[in-house]
Amino acid sequence: MTPAQTPGGGADELVQATEIPGLLVVRLGVHGDSRGWFKENWQRAKMVAAGLPDFEPVQNNVSFNTDAGVTRGIHAEPWDKYVTVASGRVFGAWVDLRPGESFGRAVTLELGPDRGVFVPRGVGNAFQTLEDGTAYSYLVNDHWSAAARESYTFLNLADESVAIEWPIPLERAELSDADRAHPRLAEVRPMAPRPVLVTGAGGQLGRALSRALPGAVAVGRDELDLADQASVAAFDFSPYGTVVNAAAYTAVDAAETPEGRRQAWATNVAGVAALVDAARRHRATLVHVSSDYVFDGTRELHPEDEPFAPLGVYGQTKAAGDALVSTLPRHLVLRTSWVVGDGKNFVATMASLADRGVSPSVVDDQHGRLTFTDELVRAIVHLLAVEAPSGTYNVTNGGPTQTWADIAREVFALRGRDAADVTGVSTQEYGAGKDLAPRPVHSTLDLSRLEATGFEPEDAAAAVRRYLAG
Repeated sequence: MTPAQTPGGGADELVQATEIPGLLVVRLGVHGDSRGWFKENWQRAKMVAAGLPDFEPVQNNVSFNTDAGVTRGIHAEPWDKYVTVASGRVFGAWVDLRPGESFGRAVTLELGPDRGVFVPRGVGNAFQTLEDGTAYSYLVNDHWSAAARESYTFLNLADESVAIEWPIPLERAELSDADRAHPRLAEVRPMAPRPVLVTGAGGQLGRALSRALPGAVAVGRDELDLADQASVAAFDFSPYGTVVNAAAYTAVDAAETPEGRRQAWATNVAGVAALVDAARRHRATLVHVSSDYVFDGTRELHPEDEPFAPLGVYGQTKAAGDALVSTLPRHLVLRTSWVVGDGKNFVATMASLADRGVSPSVVDDQHGRLTFTDELVRAIVHLLAVEAPSGTYNVTNGGPTQTWADIAREVFALRGRDAADVTGVSTQEYGAGKDLAPRPVHSTLDLSRLEATGFEPEDAAAAVRRYLAG
């Protein structure tokens, strides 16, 4: 049996935690005189600053109960809820019906006008009125519908394993027939979290994400084309709690052409704006992959808060996309560089040249670190798992800064070739006669913010060895 628990935290705290993760008790100041009383029932700025999630309510409901003993629940709903009492007193009981170690854990608490409770999605709630003429209200962050009710999870009020001690015994309480018929805990299927949506499933990052997130729904361009506003408008984002955007226009050189410029802006800006709008409407976290190209490369090490200074069209569109994503209350921007995944990439090309006896000329005046897609995916999974604060995180493999020529020589040596077979050339020499977009001279990203979350980047040299061995 999991006993009922009382809130934790000091008595002076405005928002107090409980034994159920995410279930929060809010202390409300009630100011009264002979005329009655007044309270700030919902004060967004103050409550969010004190630790309540900024859950963006869209609907306010009121439950008036004529008699003491009216008992409703236990219902877990597919939205977040903030409950307060307007008159009378209520005994509240909450049971975690989400999968995990706290499944079946209960918290009970008496509510009057001086207390509110924030109930996260998937936590079952039940209320028993203790006085006649009791009214309580609740804010929710999605609109009620008959379809939404189909995704409720229910638990019987009399479940013996949870063993809630109702002040008014259930045999003397007023219950609906539906509430009497709800299943016991052993028969309850936990309410699963909202699934992850991965866009750009056909790309190298999208494929890596699909392997790492087997429960995710991955969609390619044929199902969701960010460059096509009609495609985005027609897509149903409502089931998803997290959207990982692995779709982007990444043809850096082609972006400098008239047609490429239009395509880059359509996908990386207009498409991202539509994703931001969808994530906002459906309370989803948006994970967006950015690029070192948002910087001009004049600094040798780039922190997350460095001002944008893109050199070319691709970088301009990525910077604009980053700015749009940052307006969301729940977002992660992962800024990366020199990406290597399955399919065509720099490491595979150098290995092929080495195997075929070719001695290439490789740029030796651009500086940065490789980012293997598996490392980027590992960082995404980690940041979501630890519920990292919204914001931008630099993500690359670890190790020293290198040039492209350094990496090529490393690959040649691993293939049994003499590293001296790689000739270093300047960007200007390499680009002679070619239509190349401008590139940052320095692309090394500061990883300290990512590391502060507990993530340890794999050394790039070790990743190259593993990649070539595979």
